[in-house]
Amino acid sequence: MTPTTTTTTKTANTTDPATMTMNTTNPATADAAARARRRGRAGCKTLTGLGLTGVMLFPVYWMLNASLTRDQDLRKTPPALLPLHPTLEGYRAVIHQQLPYLGTSLTIALATVALTLTLAAPAGYSLAKLRPKGAGILSFLLLAAQMVPGIIMAMGFYALLLGTHLINTLPGLILADTTLAVPFGVLVLTAFMHTIPDELLQAARTDGAGPLRTFRSIVLPLSRNALVTVALFTFLWAWSDFIFASTLDQGGTRQPITLGIYHYIGNNNQQWNAITATAALASLPATLLLILAQRYIATGITTGAIKD
Repeated sequence: MTPTTTTTTKTANTTDPATMTMNTTNPATADAAARARRRGRAGCKTLTGLGLTGVMLFPVYWMLNASLTRDQDLRKTPPALLPLHPTLEGYRAVIHQQLPYLGTSLTIALATVALTLTLAAPAGYSLAKLRPKGAGILSFLLLAAQMVPGIIMAMGFYALLLGTHLINTLPGLILADTTLAVPFGVLVLTAFMHTIPDELLQAARTDGAGPLRTFRSIVLPLSRNALVTVALFTFLWAWSDFIFASTLDQGGTRQPITLGIYHYIGNNNQQWNAITATAALASLPATLLLILAQRYIATGITTGAIKD
């Protein structure tokens, strides 16, 4: 007989060196450390944002602080960070002396907004949906008009208004402010109205609506965000304009608040609390409008900026 040989194969347990090292880190501890690092980074970003915001808002705080501080306290060295003896003398001076300037600025700003929307909305609709010949060239010219310095435009308007006897008048200043806002308004409204589906306009035409009826009943309601955006920026430009006001309305009987502050500094350069109180009240309408209309601004500016 042939002997049967039984071969026994022994398997050697080969262990990877990486698995021989015991992992002594607790998973819960690792997750807690990761969360702590994320909270630390978020905290650093928050502190950095708060610091930068504080730096940007410090002039506003100092304006309010100075408007409530007595004149003699403003001359102290070092100045007080808080009004030690608060007073409303500056605001009383504003009410008695600067209210006419504020009323004039409000009139100019509202009239400029109305005229700008009246001109920019139909122009934007025409460029976006009616597509006339030369629309590309016109859009380029509107964009180029934004690059012209305001002082150059003011010099040209001075000669124009002087010849038409509109120098030192509110209509002349409103017309000049409108020319600054209309190109911006047309470009924003054109970009927004491009996003309105053509099917809506086609359905209106099928129902018998003409271009004017379509514009009034469909395009304008859908363009509310863009209209609010254009109106707000136009109001801010007209409200804070100084170049056109100082050039075209220097000798007028009704002047805006920017000239009021300018004259006030020249005539009462020792009453700094009254000057800063005037600046605080002049910035109040713009601040309120920005707070109330901020949700419309983001939509009005970004819609149409990215093509699908």
